[in-house]
Amino acid sequence: MSQTETETSKSKIWEWTKAIILAVGLAMIIRFFLFEPYLVEGSSMDPTLKDGDRLFVNKTLQFIGEIEKGDIVIIDGKEENIRYVKRIIGLPGDKVSAENGNVYVNGKKIEEPYLESNEEDAEQMGMLLTNDFEEIEVPEGSYFVMGDNRLNSMDSRNGLGLIESDRILGKSEFIFFPFNHLSKVE
Repeated sequence: MSQTETETSKSKIWEWTKAIILAVGLAMIIRFFLFEPYLVEGSSMDPTLKDGDRLFVNKTLQFIGEIEKGDIVIIDGKEENIRYVKRIIGLPGDKVSAENGNVYVNGKKIEEPYLESNEEDAEQMGMLLTNDFEEIEVPEGSYFVMGDNRLNSMDSRNGLGLIESDRILGKSEFIFFPFNHLSKVE
């Protein structure tokens, strides 16, 4: 092999090495700062999210995003390697309560069309989907969250408590697996 061929071969190897390093670097940046896959475990968000659904989570909330009522967020559990997926019901300064199966924010009943099938199931069991609870004022820097499967969800009403903003890891954007459940998270 001539010196020119050796230099060309080394040049190609160096080009491939740079391309691989760049690809890995971009993948790490995207994974740690922009989007992250998340596996839904459990039924607390049925029927919106099913056990085993895989989501893309938008992590840019920490830099540029706003959290809004109705957003589905991933929450860092206080225990190691535990995360929760819940819906934002109350923002800082809101007053949240439930009466006769309805949730109220600042005295106004919120519309929750995503709960229709769960409400029907609760009605067939002779239960209210959402048990009554006294008004809770959400302090600055915190959020009130609930699962869509109110009969089977640990959330701000019963165990998780109010969620500090620094525990919100990102917002669920898109279900990418299983393919028959492929959709934007609403």
